[in-house]
Parts: sequence; C-alpha cells; structure tokens
Amino acid sequence: MISYRKAWLAKQKSIEKVFGGWKSSYEVLYTWFEAMCQKEPSAAVEFESIIPYAFKHSKPIVQVDSTNLCGKYKGTLLVAVSQDGNQNIVPIAFAIVEVTRDGVGLISNQHDSIKSAIARSNGAWEPPRAFHMFCIRHIASNFLRRFKVPSLQKLVVKIGSSKTMREYNMRYQKLHEQGEIYTEWLDKIPRSQYALAFDEGYRWGCMTTNLVECINSVLKGVRNLPVTALVKETFNRLNELFTRKRAEAEAQMNVGHVFSEFVITKLQAYQRAAGNIQVNCLDMQNEIFEVREIPIGVEYRVNLRQCRCDCGDFQVDRIPCLHVFATCANQHLDWQVYVNEVYRLDEIRKVYRARFRPLGDPTTWPVYQGPRMIPNPTFKRVCIGHPKKPRRCRICGGNGHRCSRCPQDVGSSRGGSVASAPY
Repeated sequence: MISYRKAWLAKQKSIEKVFGGWKSSYEVLYTWFEAMCQKEPSAAVEFESIIPYAFKHSKPIVQVDSTNLCGKYKGTLLVAVSQDGNQNIVPIAFAIVEVTRDGVGLISNQHDSIKSAIARSNGAWEPPRAFHMFCIRHIASNFLRRFKVPSLQKLVVKIGSSKTMREYNMRYQKLHEQGEIYTEWLDKIPRSQYALAFDEGYRWGCMTTNLVECINSVLKGVRNLPVTALVKETFNRLNELFTRKRAEAEAQMNVGHVFSEFVITKLQAYQRAAGNIQVNCLDMQNEIFEVREIPIGVEYRVNLRQCRCDCGDFQVDRIPCLHVFATCANQHLDWQVYVNEVYRLDEIRKVYRARFRPLGDPTTWPVYQGPRMIPNPTFKRVCIGHPKKPRRCRICGGNGHRCSRCPQDVGSSRGGSVASAPY
C-alpha cells in the first residue's frame, strides 16, 4: 500500500501529463484565446465571449461570486450568472484573477469599498441602470453572529422575504417587540436593498446568492486543473449546457407550448384553485377588481393595468397570480398578455442561441506573436503532503474560519448582495 502523499503526487503528475504543465499552461493561454477568436470572429478577448448576448433575453438580474483555484498556483475564478425564464442558471461571464479585492463584483461582500467601486463606474452600475441589493441569508447570518438568537434570525429572513408592506410591517413589529436593539440594527440597512416589499420588483424574487453558488459547485471539478485546461473545460461545459438547453426549448416549442414549464406548472395549480375565488369589478375602465378567497374571506385588490395585486406575487414573479388568473377567467380576458416576455419559450431559446465553434487541433492554429503569460512565482503553493482545503468565510471572503466565527465587526453590515438591472 502506498502512502497518501505518493498517491497525491502521482495524481499531480497525471494531471500534468494529460492537461500540460502548470507553468506552460499559462504560456499557451494567449494562443488558445487567439485560436478561439479565429474560429469565432464575434468573440472578443478582453476577455469576453459570445455568452453576454444571452443576458439580453434572461431576467435582468446579475449575481457574482468567487471560488478558489486548487492547482499548483493560487488564484480565484470569478463567475457572473443570470437566470432564464424557466429558472435555469445562465453563466454570462468568467474571470481568473490572482487576488480578489472588495468591490470587484456585483454580488460580493457588503462593504464600503463596493460602494466606492460602484461610484467609480461613472453611473454604469447605479440607478436607473442598475440597482444593488443584498442577500438576505448573509444579513441573517450577521444578525445571528451579533445577537446569538436563532429564532429571531428566522424572523429577519421573513421580514426581508415579505412581499407586501402589510406583511413587512407586521413582522417588523414582532421583531421590535422582542427588543428595540434588533430593529435598530436592521434599520442601518436600507429597506430597498434587503426587503422584497420595497425593491420595486428589481430583485425578481431572488432573495439569496444561491444561483452563483450553484454554478460554482458545477465548476468545482475544474478548479484543480492548469489554467488553460481550466478555460478549455469551462468552454466545453458551457457548450454542452447551451446545446442541451436550446434543444429542450425547441422541443417544447415543436409540440405547441408557448411558455416555460415553470409558468405552466404554476398556472395549472392556479386553475385548479380559481373556483374558490369570488371576483367583483370595481372600475372596468381602469381594470381594477376586488377578489375574495372563499371560505376564509380574505380580500385582495387587483389592478390589471398596473400589473399589481395586493398579494404581491403578481409584481414579483411577473406572471398572473392566483387572483389575477381568477379575474381573467371571470371577465373572459386573456391571461397570457400578463405573462412577462422572459417566460416565453422563444425568448428562452434566444438565451441559448450562441453556438460554440470547434477549435481544431493546435497544429492548425495561427502562429502567436504576442506577449507571453507566465505564472506569478509568489503565488506558487508550497506545502508538504496533500494540501488542506481552506475554510472560506462566506461573509468576509477570508480563509481560515467559517462565517459563524467571522472576526469582522457586525457594524460594517457585511453580507452577500444582489445586483439587478431595471426591466
């Protein structure tokens, strides 16, 4: 039986044999990108690919996060993702950097430096072009770390997830009754940046940064490869993803479907429950109705012209809620006109319309005459035996501790954030 260290060293040598050396991988990276640009003229290496065009047909939200590389040289892979009309994650940008700094992404630690980074963007990431919002899970983690009250941590999540002002005020008052110190802490964060009821719909119901964390888990297997192999494997995985999702959307369209499976599933449930809704027309000219749920007797105001319902679901999801669906059925109106374009299969297909070109054998690539890239020798890992997987804090991004023991002061209001562009 061989030792663990010998097995690990054998693995590293196998990786070098299959994917190339760690140092030489940096040297051929420019060559690989130049070959990609020759095969796909629409690609621009600054470094950007054809994927950002998918964002035009996705939900107008962006989430960004980082994941550490595990190879011979230290580094960080930054990933930006969005979401299509069928709740699928859409990768839109990647970057490999040696060191991460506060404020490099739209979804990052909630810190003063990110505000200064947004200010330096000359308005590119400020209202009305974009809106910066925070992950409720990170805010709740900060709250728990500060006050050590798990039951109230759940209440903070509920406050942020409230879809209506009535829900928000009721839950906020419950927190205030437990202690004024809790609401004073929460009041330091602008309501529009953490509460669904005050975000004006820009969040599209995304309360956490789970989207980008999911794509990080998908890319976890490539993090221990040399840099060019990492880029090539990411390229191949995106090709597989876009090809599969495009085929799925086209298959649904070929059988006559118009909307995504996510929308159809929701509306089928609403159709079954619409029989228990009583509808009264208050102002037909302005398309204002009052609905009552039977037998509980709860009443909601529906404004079809403004696409709003007192339940909050209509304006958050951009699809007819139960009360809107019942109103359309009662008034013989077409509910499809109230479904946002992003949920149409034709729009989802456009998200994945990018087609990746094969790069061919390296011997067919043009001779590269530009600058050579070399790894930073100061970032070479020096360790004995199998490298330990570092603990990485999801609050401050630092290594060596979990978020529950983050040394950062709660007063800095650290936490994940979500950036959203106006629809």
